[in-house]
Order: sequence, then structure tokens, then C-alpha cells
Amino acid sequence: YLAAIESSLDQRAVSPTGAAGMWQIMPEVGKELGLVVAGDVDERYNIEKATRAACAHLKATYAYTKNWTLAAAAYNTGRARVLRQIEAQQTNNFFDMQFSEETNRYVYRILLAKYVLEDPSRIGFYMSREDLYYPVETTPVVVDTAIPNLTDFAKQYGITLQLLKDSNAWLRDNKLVKRQGKSFTIAMPNKDKLNLTTEEIPVYNEKWIQCVPE
Repeated sequence: YLAAIESSLDQRAVSPTGAAGMWQIMPEVGKELGLVVAGDVDERYNIEKATRAACAHLKATYAYTKNWTLAAAAYNTGRARVLRQIEAQQTNNFFDMQFSEETNRYVYRILLAKYVLEDPSRIGFYMSREDLYYPVETTPVVVDTAIPNLTDFAKQYGITLQLLKDSNAWLRDNKLVKRQGKSFTIAMPNKDKLNLTTEEIPVYNEKWIQCVPE
């Protein structure tokens, strides 16, 4: 739900301050968390790696605050600022503390996202199977060498550069530079599974599928 309010779950989102990806990670924070942030590769746009990094960051903050709500607030305003406020206000209960208007709203936005997304139908959002997005079926391809031209690389697998980058937003250029001792896992779209019928679309949360009332 934190990611939902940060980016609307858009893995390509970029803020005016330079935070990027679904978790809106700043460049230096991403590097500190072990992500590659460079011209050809930016793992802040890699959903799996960015999620692991964001969770590591939240867990590290929780180790200081002993409070998940404050850990969430710190994601917005910064860990150092939250720790100063804990000392100044002599409490570690977010709901007993005063922050900036943006940070005060931030936690409530997370709670609201949880309320809505857990059961959209209770506030009037009804969705059919056709309304849902579905994951593209991919096969992992491990690469530990340079790729001079990603268009040519994609064509070897029978797909276009656009389809390749749709499933790998972290590929930021038309090439991949070799990095000593490091490999990358590319999610290669299965070209035979790109045009699924409605009946073939996988559904992971049947509670979301509601019939529109007459």
C-alpha cells in the first residue's frame, strides 16, 4: 500500500526530485541499498530488486523506531528527521506526534489505500475479469556479458525492443554494459503467450472479481 501511494504501482514513475520506480527510490539511496543506478541499467525500475531494497530500508528504520507506522512515515520524510522528532516529542507513537502536513497525510493515505484495495466493491468499484491487468508470461535469461544492441538481442528471441523493455523497465539504454563479476536476469516475454484470451488470463485474487450489479 505504501508503494501504491508512492507511484500508483507504476514501475516507470519518476518524481520531480529524481525518485524513481514503483517504490520511488532516490539514486543515492538505491546505491546504498545495493541497486545498480547507471545510464544503461537502473534497478530502481526492477520491481523485484526495488521491492527487496525498499523492504530492507523499512526494516532498518523499524530497528531504530520499533514502530512500523513511524517506519512508513520515515519513508516519506527521512529516517533522521523521524528519529529527531522521537527525541524531541518524547514518544514513538506516530498518532501522538506532529509532523509536516505532507507526512501527517502520508500514513493516512496508506491506510486509505489499504481500505480501498482490500475490497473495492464496498465503496462501489466493481470489476470484471476483462478489467484486470495480467502478468506477461516470461522466461528468465541470465546475462553476464555485454549486449551491444538490445534490439538485435530481442529479435533473437522473436520479440521487439518495446516488448523487451515492457517487461524490463530497468534496461534504460539500447545496450547493456558488462560489469565484472555481476550478471543480470532479463525477463524474456514468451511470444506465444502475448495474446491471451479472457479465459486464459490468470486471476490471483478472486475476491476482486465482482459482477456489476444491474
